[in-house]
Amino acid sequence: MLQTLHIKNYALIESLEIDFSSNFSIITGETGAGKSILLGAL
Repeated sequence: MLQTLHIKNYALIESLEIDFSSNFSIITGETGAGKSILLGAL
């Protein structure tokens, strides 16, 4: 199971850490917010 995602120097993201500590996570946002960038970083 994915628990933490660290992204550095990817697309528009300089540095980001996301903690998925719960059993269920949803990524939402407006168009252009970066949802696809997060999935691409995986």
